[in-house]
Amino acid sequence: MSAFWSAWVTIITLAVIFGCTWLLLQTRKGETYKEETEETVGHEFDGIAELDNPLPKWWFQMFMGTVIFGLVYLALYPGLGNFKGLLGWTSTNQWEEEMAHADEVYKPVFAKYATLSVEDLQKPENEAGLKMGQRMFANNCSVCHGTAATGAHGFPNLTDNDWLYGGSPATLTQTILNGRQGAMPAWGAVLGEEGVRDVASYVRTLSGQESDADATARGKTQFQALCTACHGVDGKGMLALGAPNLTDNTWLYGGSFEDIAHTIRSGRNGVMPAHKDLLSQDKVQLIAAYVYSLSNK
Repeated sequence: MSAFWSAWVTIITLAVIFGCTWLLLQTRKGETYKEETEETVGHEFDGIAELDNPLPKWWFQMFMGTVIFGLVYLALYPGLGNFKGLLGWTSTNQWEEEMAHADEVYKPVFAKYATLSVEDLQKPENEAGLKMGQRMFANNCSVCHGTAATGAHGFPNLTDNDWLYGGSPATLTQTILNGRQGAMPAWGAVLGEEGVRDVASYVRTLSGQESDADATARGKTQFQALCTACHGVDGKGMLALGAPNLTDNTWLYGGSFEDIAHTIRSGRNGVMPAHKDLLSQDKVQLIAAYVYSLSNK
């Protein structure tokens, strides 16, 4: 927050508190708060006159108490612009303390499964561990992959046993820990629009879809010259690079002609964030075990 807006927030906040306090004191009846009167404020509504009695003592004291509480709170905690408060409290520090406490409390629970492999966690007697992995998946992964792990446009389906980098327990664990950076280069400037559409026509035939024969023939030549380094001569991809299999009709960004052409023309960049600094090894293993179970039922 800039210095101007910090001062603006501070002035407005304090002005409201002190302004309300001044108004209350100015309109108070001094020492006559115990007395009642038959005088009215001069207004009448539907035949009902409002008496000009002072505020009850308890109401006045309660209001002043809230003013004192508010000033003490603003002195101790953030609330006045950039002023951090005398206690130095931040939501980040509180979150870190709560997470540290939770890790300490639940450490024995995770330790119970730490010695088990992902394969062992698939056994019926370890169902509780898989359910823990499912809950952590929902908290950390479902925003991209969905609560059912079926993915979305640009986010892989984790239930179909079709993997960009491999679906072994060790690979899944490494993916969650270190993340992945997928990159499909843009070929629009190299191929031109006609070349893009020719290659798209050929790519469609790899998964059994129909395309124009002449465009497919031209596209095959260009595919072999530019695309086989990653996708292979047969178009079945390469796990080491995360290059997808183009023959199985499973598409991360859509398999229509226009979707494929857009991918070739403009490229794609997919990022799976690393979780090694967010989750412990024990937690990652439980999530990997849950994901492994989805495609190995």
